[in-house]
Amino acid sequence: MKKLFMLVCLLSAFSQIKAQEDSFSMESLQLLMRSDSILNTFHYKTGKIIIGNNLATVNVPQGCLYLGPEESKVLMEEIYGNPPSALTLGMLLSDTPNMITGMRWLVDINYNNEGHVEDDDAKDINYDDLLKQLKEEAEASSKERVEQGFEKVSMLGWASTPFYDEKNKKLHWAKELAFGTDEEHTLNYNIRVLGREGFIEMNIITGMSMLPEVKKDINIILASTNFNNGQTYADFNEDTDKLAEYGIGGLIVGGILAKTGILAKIGIFLLKIIKPLIFGIIALFAFLGKKFFGRKKEEEETAAIEEAPEAENTDESKSAE
Repeated sequence: MKKLFMLVCLLSAFSQIKAQEDSFSMESLQLLMRSDSILNTFHYKTGKIIIGNNLATVNVPQGCLYLGPEESKVLMEEIYGNPPSALTLGMLLSDTPNMITGMRWLVDINYNNEGHVEDDDAKDINYDDLLKQLKEEAEASSKERVEQGFEKVSMLGWASTPFYDEKNKKLHWAKELAFGTDEEHTLNYNIRVLGREGFIEMNIITGMSMLPEVKKDINIILASTNFNNGQTYADFNEDTDKLAEYGIGGLIVGGILAKTGILAKIGIFLLKIIKPLIFGIIALFAFLGKKFFGRKKEEEETAAIEEAPEAENTDESKSAE
């Protein structure tokens, strides 16, 4: 609240400055204030959270928060400016969202009921071949994005090589993506928790610079979400349950942008919406420093110039004597 109060004071005291300083955006600060006020209305939860129709349980790690489906939608669309999309199963947040300091990461949680995914192919996958396919698919999808008015996207490579935990039936891998001309690349860290008739999608969204933080927290993120009894991988009934048309390799390659493309774009919006606001604040203080400290320096120089003739006159008087 102190930060927000400070911003309110700055906005009211220096509303005339904006017209004189192009590098500072008053509109950006107003957006920051509005977004921050929305964040303060959210109902963050901790502890055990049942998601779906008794589908799974999220055990919120210590220090983290869970945000429900409706408010997650507001976060993504109204705060981070993403296109409208269907409700998810909520989000796991690394800490309380803050428009000035941001978050380390957030995890968007979804459920895909395309069928039970057999993992027989897990040990035989050539990840170099998969990477080549992903890059080709990203390039093709990027053309469609550009035609729809979005930025182009490129997959640069693995940020973390795919790993399948056969015991816990959890697959995770990470991609480094570049959107448009943005210098900060986007990290898409994907987790798939296999279940009876589908899988839980957990997509960690942040910037590439936060990869060390994500790797440090990856084990607690993986352990946080599990299917409930009756929905686990071991509960699969081949006589009654649907079987997916792909295996582990298909989970990684399948629809890089068709299924997780919006999430990939969310990551870059996070960076784009926060960074200009921070730079706007920095620009404001730089401007104020230039105005006030620069003015003081000018006054000192003027005073020195005015004193100079008096000193010269004194010297001339002494010479005359």
